Amino acid sequence: MGFLARFVVVLLFVMSAWSIGVMIDRALAFGAARGQSRQFAPAVAGALREGKLDEAIKIADRFPKSHLAKVVVAGLQEFRAHQMSNDISGDEIAASTRALERAEAIVHAELKRGISGLATIGSTGPFVGLFGTVVGIINAFKGISSEKSTGLGAVAGGISEALVTTAVGLFVALPAVWAYNYFSGRVEAFDVEMGNSSSELIDYFLKRTAKASAGK
Repeated sequence: MGFLARFVVVLLFVMSAWSIGVMIDRALAFGAARGQSRQFAPAVAGALREGKLDEAIKIADRFPKSHLAKVVVAGLQEFRAHQMSNDISGDEIAASTRALERAEAIVHAELKRGISGLATIGSTGPFVGLFGTVVGIINAFKGISSEKSTGLGAVAGGISEALVTTAVGLFVALPAVWAYNYFSGRVEAFDVEMGNSSSELIDYFLKRTAKASAGK
């Protein structure tokens, strides 16, 4: 293989190694988020039923990799801050809602870290391979020109470069596209879970505020 063809293959293998690293990282992160959230949800629900906000926040701190814990603790801390000042009203509920929304946006960005790169590799990998294909075809024609012959021996090297770079480009791109679609689906599912948890937490705040007002 010529210099350009080798450069293309090396570049494709670097892209492949990076995408594999992202796949492993996201798989571990999503697995930890799912596992810790399954433990966190029932534990924090029990604390909230008993009205123990401080205990609920401590529970959330024990699950640092849970996407639900990261969102819920932001709302709980905001609500507790206003509750300690005995200043709970519609504006304070709105402030807690905004805190939850900010936390959701931050966690969403954390979950998507590196995934857009998979899309880039999946879409550009075949074109990088195609560049190597063009280089191989050019070398094939150079072989014809130098050998003054159109026989197989004159074009074999160039055609081999073209086929190898094309195959490597597809080999890199296909797993990246599959992984991107899979992880994007997981992120969407996490977003739904965070949205539902935020909505349930706001309902809890409203009920707690209503009870406090009735008690007065």
